[in-house]
Amino acid sequence: MIQREIGDDRVCLLTFDRPESGANIFDAATMSELSEHVDAIERDNSVRGLIITSAKRSIFVAGADLKTLLKQAQTGELRDFIAKGQRVFNRIAGLKIPSVAAVHGACAGGGYEITLACDWRVASDDPATRIGLPETTLGLIPAWGGSTRLPRLIGEDNAAEVILKGKLYSASEALKIGLVDEVASREQLLDAARRLIGKGKRPAAKMSPAKGNIPVPSDPKSAQARALGVITTATANPVDESLKLELDAIADLGKTESTQNLIRNFFLAEKYKKGSKQFEKVAHAAIIGAGVMGAGIAQWLSSRGVTVILRDVNRELLDRGLASIEKTYADAVKRGLMTEEKAKQGRARIVASTAPMELRDVQFVIEAASEKIDIKKEIFRELSMQAGSKTIIATNTSALPVSELAHCTVSPDRVIGLHFFNPVSRMKLVEVVVAQGTSDDTKEHALAFVRQIGKLPVVVRDSPGFLVNRVLFPYLLDAAELFENGVEAEKIDNGLVKWGMPMGPLRLIDEIGIDVTVDIATTLEKAYGRRDRAPEILRSMRESKLLGRKSGSGFYKYEGREQFPNESLNQWRRNGSTKHDIDLANRLMFLMINEAARCIEEKVVDSPEDADYGMILGTGFAPHRGGPLRFAEHFGLEKIVEEMNRLAQSDEKFVPCDILKKHACEGTKFYES
Repeated sequence: MIQREIGDDRVCLLTFDRPESGANIFDAATMSELSEHVDAIERDNSVRGLIITSAKRSIFVAGADLKTLLKQAQTGELRDFIAKGQRVFNRIAGLKIPSVAAVHGACAGGGYEITLACDWRVASDDPATRIGLPETTLGLIPAWGGSTRLPRLIGEDNAAEVILKGKLYSASEALKIGLVDEVASREQLLDAARRLIGKGKRPAAKMSPAKGNIPVPSDPKSAQARALGVITTATANPVDESLKLELDAIADLGKTESTQNLIRNFFLAEKYKKGSKQFEKVAHAAIIGAGVMGAGIAQWLSSRGVTVILRDVNRELLDRGLASIEKTYADAVKRGLMTEEKAKQGRARIVASTAPMELRDVQFVIEAASEKIDIKKEIFRELSMQAGSKTIIATNTSALPVSELAHCTVSPDRVIGLHFFNPVSRMKLVEVVVAQGTSDDTKEHALAFVRQIGKLPVVVRDSPGFLVNRVLFPYLLDAAELFENGVEAEKIDNGLVKWGMPMGPLRLIDEIGIDVTVDIATTLEKAYGRRDRAPEILRSMRESKLLGRKSGSGFYKYEGREQFPNESLNQWRRNGSTKHDIDLANRLMFLMINEAARCIEEKVVDSPEDADYGMILGTGFAPHRGGPLRFAEHFGLEKIVEEMNRLAQSDEKFVPCDILKKHACEGTKFYES
């Protein structure tokens, strides 16, 4: 795993190079090997310096092996593995000779913690070099000295910012914060490291205690809170004491359901990024419709190297779409997500037109017109005539039947749904909707295209609402009904945010738009009945043009960044607060669980992972809960069915579906293990 060589200058070079792998990671074998190399360095009195580097093309060390960590978290062996890493890194930190980490490529988690055990750090200026401590995003804390040594290096406030956000930084950003001491070209990296050896051991840093600007995480048991506990005492405690706190925290966190879910989510992301079939990269695409979604998809494709024809018969809408694309590019440059040059190249890839254009060389056409089936059918008839014989025609519909649109074409086998989520530039999920006649080749080609543009695909069967809207809407509509029945908006929304959702259901309806919510609910109600009926208050709001954030007023009134409960809605609410003898969050979650279970029962998706990960990506469903079905199993399926049966006595939409009842009765689960 690691090569050791000592040059004529008596500097020892340790090079991480895991055999038959593009990445270096820390597992038990690597840690043992590293320990043996440190033994040899400690014994050799002629060695005058140590450089740690990597032979990989784009990775220094990507941190601990997460498969090992997840297994150890479940078997209780995590503490021993982390303690061993602490001991080895401590020995590197305690060497009498100066040590330097020469970093090229991804240097994350344990990969950065080994560099913190060195005296000096130099990083390559290559775009592949990304440095940071992302452990808290996985429900863990940096426990190989990261939470202890980083505050001593850059101060408690800065260390808290790096560790609690879990962000990875470019080499130039890392230099500014103090994560590295120097930046050099990849070719000059080892020369720069040798120069730093000449500076000798690093002098002890002056401790800078926290200024008290660090926001305290709301959940005292969270990884962020546990990390903060170590960071804010790190400079006051001896190193050994601080490392013990790290060890206790990570051992406790590893036992929790939420941490195990977050690590599983990481593996699911890796799974959905990988495809089995290779296709030629898509170079040309066309988008029909320049509204919010059409413009968003066009911008995203163009930023990913695809040339795009953006077509809309309405000149005003086209101009508005182009202005929106311009704003997205400008924001990306402002936030440092891309250079002005890259933004300029992206804009230049879009050709906008109100007139029909030649589509025979276009590999994908994505229809993103308004959610009216007749308009879409007309577009599909036209596209069927205009597109080339191998062109795949996709629709971005969020709820309408893709199979019905495919019937309007001469080649239904080349029609598929590609449901992007708003805002396209931020939402990673694309539902790949397989219609009745969609060929396997079209499906695989669509999956490869979605991965090519940096999105994560989940395959769903063509049925009303597909996966995400179908599972989400009973939850949203019941929240609106609770509000109509007298429960305060803030009580509902705050309860769900506290539970872990990114925003409350009524805020989310305001973001979607009351008109769009009612339209989707109407489509779903035709298929699924009462559980998707929009409550009367939503219809009254739509008629009064209280459409949510876009009109400045919905469940809340919006003034700049401020929002206030909308008192004018009281005219449509029933008097007095409805009494509920069940936790509001659980009540709303049961509806989501029931619908996700039905999607398994009806084979809308192939696996519980598809249902859970689709909801995490598509709605921000609390990642640490693992998705509706994973949460249901942790809560207890028998208990859920019992609670739902009780609620169903007064409201039929809570009747548990057959697969839920079967699992509860037989003691089986959605997940085998």
